[in-house]
Amino acid sequence: MNSFTGEKVLMRIQISENDKFGRKPLFEALIDLFNKEGFPSAIVLKGVAGFGVDTVYHTNKLLDLSSQLPVIVEVIEGRERIDEVMAKIDAMMSGGLITLEKVNVVHYRVDNDRQRRLSYCHQGGTC
Repeated sequence: MNSFTGEKVLMRIQISENDKFGRKPLFEALIDLFNKEGFPSAIVLKGVAGFGVDTVYHTNKLLDLSSQLPVIVEVIEGRERIDEVMAKIDAMMSGGLITLEKVNVVHYRVDNDRQRRLSYCHQGGTC
């Protein structure tokens, strides 16, 4: 794997946990897209409370059974790669917020043994 350090872009996508792309939760569809596109990593963070453009406050309180908690999907990649997938992301989203910020990656390493096992699994081996 090439070195993945230096100046990159952090893309942060804020959506609702109930947002869908087709029949799949949008956050899962986005993770699948980033994986398919070869991004080095992606993470989904679930918020405990928040509000969006509608200014309706959503929380994880037990009484709020219809909560639409905020979800944040984050990926870090070079600006060119982010730009390449932006149209696909835009087509998947009906609402939400996307922000981009420059970051400096100082540490990113892959455990070579783990990488070999994952490669073997993806090729149909027993994991």
